[in-house]
Amino acid sequence: MSIPGIPNTNPAKPPLTPAEDKQWAFLAHCGGILGCVPSAVIYKVFKDRGPFTAQESREALNFTLPPTIVAVVLNIVGIILSAIRPGAGTPFSLLALLVWVFLTVWSVVAALRVNKNQPYRYAWNLRPIK
Repeated sequence: MSIPGIPNTNPAKPPLTPAEDKQWAFLAHCGGILGCVPSAVIYKVFKDRGPFTAQESREALNFTLPPTIVAVVLNIVGIILSAIRPGAGTPFSLLALLVWVFLTVWSVVAALRVNKNQPYRYAWNLRPIK
């Protein structure tokens, strides 16, 4: 609600231009290299401003969330085991590294497709966020 004579301090966010929409969708997939946080932030901030960004950031978030959780748990277990007995956590750390490589490869593949204005659907995606 605006009051006459007082400027609106919370203007509605304008919709994204087609170029911005593609850019944020691309960045949502690229963010998979860092886990689920970049796609979650992009989804939260831009989902109502661009349909392509909403669709692709949701897809990226759904894809990156489970492996990110798995990698964090594997690293925590690896750290705890290494504190108890040096070297015992190495297999868990290597598995976390493999998860990160998996995320990186598929995030780059998706980002390249989205950069061509083509939507991308990950083959192995649970899609818990609708």
